[in-house]
Amino acid sequence: MTKERIILGIDPGTNLLGFGIIRVTGRKAEYVDMGVLDLRKEKDAYSKLKAIYDCISEVCKTYQPDEMALESPFYGKNAQVILKLGRAQGAAMMAGLQYGIQVFEYAPRKAKEAIVGNGAASKEQVEMMLEKTLGVKLDTKHLDATDALAIAMCHFFQSTNPLASAGNSKGWENFVKNNPDRIKP
Repeated sequence: MTKERIILGIDPGTNLLGFGIIRVTGRKAEYVDMGVLDLRKEKDAYSKLKAIYDCISEVCKTYQPDEMALESPFYGKNAQVILKLGRAQGAAMMAGLQYGIQVFEYAPRKAKEAIVGNGAASKEQVEMMLEKTLGVKLDTKHLDATDALAIAMCHFFQSTNPLASAGNSKGWENFVKNNPDRIKP
């Protein structure tokens, strides 16, 4: 019997934070839920961080995820933006860590590549591919939630890929060395 696990994906933001949840059984992923935390009406940066922490804590309490996959902040033209995103990511991480959830990070390009096959794919392309992959019609009120779902799916793909888990710096050679029981003569 294959153990079921829940993966919570998070697209951190200080205006909109997306979350997406999938249930994984073996090599099959199924859509559970997704949503957006709208922080635009919060009065200051610290109340936004508390709202993120509270929201993700509630999501963790409700869905009891085994793993959390976060989109890592990316460097842009403004260093203040990456600082704010890092704080939002940290608040979400702490919420998950308080429940003993393992945390993983993925670059935005990595998630797009995992879902669409192109690291420069648009948010709409990612959404369309997620709908096909998961067999559901997604609510696209905010694409931040589909980005979060993509992060969760990226983690699922990485965790079920024998080359990724073998440390793919040497590809199959490393996989064979680390998994002799899976090789048939």
